[in-house]
Amino acid sequence: MKKQAVLGLPKNYFGNLLRLLGGNPTLRPLVATFYLTAQCNLNCVYCEDFGVRRNPRNDRPLTLDEAKHVLRTIRTGMDSLILTGGEPLLVPYLEELVSYARQELRFRQLTLLTNGALLAGRERLLAMLDRVVISLDSVDASYWSGVIGVPVQVAETILQNLHWAAEQQRKLGFVLVINCVLTPQTLPGAGQVLDFCREHDILAAFSPQAVHHWPLYDVLISKAYVDFLDQLIHEKKVGGPVLGSWAYLYALRRFETFACYPTLNPRIWADGSLTFPCRPIERDGGEHGGRPCRLQDVTTWEEALVLALQRYGQPPQTCTSCFQQCYLEPSLMQARPLALGRELLTSPVSRRGQLITFAPG
Repeated sequence: MKKQAVLGLPKNYFGNLLRLLGGNPTLRPLVATFYLTAQCNLNCVYCEDFGVRRNPRNDRPLTLDEAKHVLRTIRTGMDSLILTGGEPLLVPYLEELVSYARQELRFRQLTLLTNGALLAGRERLLAMLDRVVISLDSVDASYWSGVIGVPVQVAETILQNLHWAAEQQRKLGFVLVINCVLTPQTLPGAGQVLDFCREHDILAAFSPQAVHHWPLYDVLISKAYVDFLDQLIHEKKVGGPVLGSWAYLYALRRFETFACYPTLNPRIWADGSLTFPCRPIERDGGEHGGRPCRLQDVTTWEEALVLALQRYGQPPQTCTSCFQQCYLEPSLMQARPLALGRELLTSPVSRRGQLITFAPG
């Protein structure tokens, strides 16, 4: 049986406040994101890392024992976990790994990010999760199939699976979230995605398309984007299913600068490698970031962090550009405890969605 997550803050939150007061930018993680595989069965036009066209041919996935070791290492440093890919439902041992994370390691909160194409019939898996996040950028299957690069029948299957999962969430005890990427192509239908979520008791998260960790220029100058953010802010005011803090929504609306603390949501790659301090900086290469170790080669999170700091130093404090919810939201909520308190006191959606550890992407 799944142990229900208790509403509360991650164990590292208050210690991080003291670190910030002391001027230390290397904050303890609130949640870790583990990419279980680089393989994907879709071909989304906005995805910079994954997709059928990029599927590696000769990669060796971790064995179940190696993946369990990675989770044990993660658990020494934090109590919330996000499993993603690629497409994690392609991993044959996923259900066994989630059971291990829930029953043996007792993660406080478990989240699965998936495209939903293979989700139908996975009741046992869903019953062990706290959140399931599914990507959806349009409710028009014909249009959306072009965005995700698959036949329309696949897009229709995903929509059917979304309906099915929405019906299962109360019975199985998980929260269903839709994550929509705002692009020039998806903005015209984003309001319909929000309507779909409202109709089916699904929480909705939105973030702008990024290119090389900057919002796409066509989004930056788009009146349709500003109009939609105004719609989201209004929807949140009237109690709509918007999983995004006031601080996050206004930051997106204005593209205002913010202090990013990437170590709040560390990424572990499909081979077990820690990406430090964040995926965008690691991907760019250079002296400020990279992959200091594999988590299956250490036994504690502290060991991995020490190796990262020895090799790359403190995370840079001048990066304020990506505006992805996975970095922006936790950074804002960690640095602004009063804003977080307001969310938890006044927003049932933020409480239900466990906002502080919500980090899609």
